[in-house]
Amino acid sequence: MQPLPHAETPTATRPGRLRTAWQAAHKPTAGVSRQIQLLAYAVPLTVLPSSIWRLPAVLDDGIGPGEQAYIVFLSVLSEALAFTAIGLIARWGEVFPHWIPLLGGRRVPTRATVITSATGATILTLGTALSLVTQILGTTIRGDALPADSPGEAGGWGTAWFYACYAPLILWGPLLAALTVAYWKRRRAPENMPDARHTALMPPSGRP
Repeated sequence: MQPLPHAETPTATRPGRLRTAWQAAHKPTAGVSRQIQLLAYAVPLTVLPSSIWRLPAVLDDGIGPGEQAYIVFLSVLSEALAFTAIGLIARWGEVFPHWIPLLGGRRVPTRATVITSATGATILTLGTALSLVTQILGTTIRGDALPADSPGEAGGWGTAWFYACYAPLILWGPLLAALTVAYWKRRRAPENMPDARHTALMPPSGRP
């Protein structure tokens, strides 16, 4: 008599929903090189240190509930914006996911995506570089002296930790710019154009 199969075997071999969603969100589409994949995966990592650096401030007794909520929101928003760089290599960056109302299944507009990404890359590059330069010089963007409680003025390990966490942000803009160029080239390739795909699906002339 054969033993009954273990009841937990199907569950153990079936990937969880979270893992499946993670893989679907990060899986690169056809035509994306390994180098471009690594650049896209690096973008959220460049933002993560600064997001983590801000979170301990939530435990500060001198900060009210509103400021605490803002700090958490800012960290979450930063990571969410950084994650959109994955869309420049993934399928959901070319075709809207099915769960998006009205847009699900439609092609993502190439020109609008490129313009938005290029604008973001420019703002991030200039903004983060300017912010770090002013911190190093000990001034605000307007040229005023930094307040004594500024992280850049704390001195010692506090200042070193601040710069170590915020310095990677300099890479966010350039990485996004490189991904935008690669996205534009891939979407504009003849085989990826809508007309080319439509022609490829049509039967040769003279055939039914």
